[in-house]
Amino acid sequence: MNPAILHTEVQQFINKNLNANIAKILFKGSPFKDVSAKELVTQIISKKKCQKKLPTWFSTENIYYPEKLNIEQTSSELTANYKSSLISGNSIIDVTGGYGVDCLYFSKKIKHVTHCELNTYLSTIVQNNYQQFKNEGVEFISGDGIEHLKNTTKKYDWIYIDPSRRDSDKNKVFLLKDCLPNVPDNLEFLFSKTNNILIKNSPILDLKKTIEELNFVKEIHIVAVANEVKELLFVLEKNYKENIKIKTNNIQKDKNQYFDFQLLKNNSSNYEFPKKYLYEPNTAILKSGGFHEISHQFNLEKLHPHSHLYTSENLITFPGRTFEIESTCSYNAKEIKKNLKENKANITTRNFPESVAQIRKKTKIKDGGSQYLFFTTLKNENLKVLICSQVFNNNSKKKNQA
Repeated sequence: MNPAILHTEVQQFINKNLNANIAKILFKGSPFKDVSAKELVTQIISKKKCQKKLPTWFSTENIYYPEKLNIEQTSSELTANYKSSLISGNSIIDVTGGYGVDCLYFSKKIKHVTHCELNTYLSTIVQNNYQQFKNEGVEFISGDGIEHLKNTTKKYDWIYIDPSRRDSDKNKVFLLKDCLPNVPDNLEFLFSKTNNILIKNSPILDLKKTIEELNFVKEIHIVAVANEVKELLFVLEKNYKENIKIKTNNIQKDKNQYFDFQLLKNNSSNYEFPKKYLYEPNTAILKSGGFHEISHQFNLEKLHPHSHLYTSENLITFPGRTFEIESTCSYNAKEIKKNLKENKANITTRNFPESVAQIRKKTKIKDGGSQYLFFTTLKNENLKVLICSQVFNNNSKKKNQA
């Protein structure tokens, strides 16, 4: 960490050049003796990335920023706030502390918070930033969080882990056992230090395989922001053996869409041809795999076992997008265009053999407009196109309980 970056004139330069041409700054060089052009550019790029993702950091003076990769990998304030709602008690240790976003929000809920970070440089940055936040409730450990647990006699109400999704050679991995630290291999030890573990996982991890890798999974939280899945959160409780609860939350600007259910086997749905309304689940629900639960909880029919689109005769409140079906036709360019108000539409495919790009190339239908075309497979295996208009008076604030 270069303390000269926090000098007033350097901070003013960074703030003044948030929208400047980075290449020009690198070419021109740094106007400061103790701060290089590369360091200035790192601060500018990383701070800019925090404007929406970490507004508290962005709006606080004298914040020190790491490389942009650290910003990209850290939790957003929205998801950190959600995670803090899952914990309780007096103590929590974050064994993979990173840029400290989660710990800041944990400290709003829990009195004793420990932040462990293997990267000494990053740990020093986080400590500086917490001084700017005037936060004195977090203990900082610069070192391996698992090793720290092995060397302490303390027990915690919670252990939080955000494993790195890259192996020792910096390659992306797709199983929890291949992440760093290896949670499955350390699980027995971790439960000697706590009764509750919260694990943050990448959206790309497979739910079923991850459950198989772990013991005592109590809840899985699937968190999306603006219909983009950001995090999979696994709540583990020592000796828990009951049904796993799946909780989905799609955080939107004006509301949250919730959908909860128990992970049960042998569920089934009722299948029907398209009726008056069409429902498309949000991405958090699609990731959860709760396709049959949607039918049961909302009394909806599914169009096909693999289409993941639902229908009803009467309009309901639904955690996703809702459409009124104007007409249904076969996959034929001329027939489709007869049902369009103009030669453009929003196209979605669900369980369909061709991509959106292939469909646009064949039909010459441009993107945009007020109509929505769903290319899908119905229960009788016929390929159909559903021409729809979106219904916007759909309030999904109410939480649906299993």
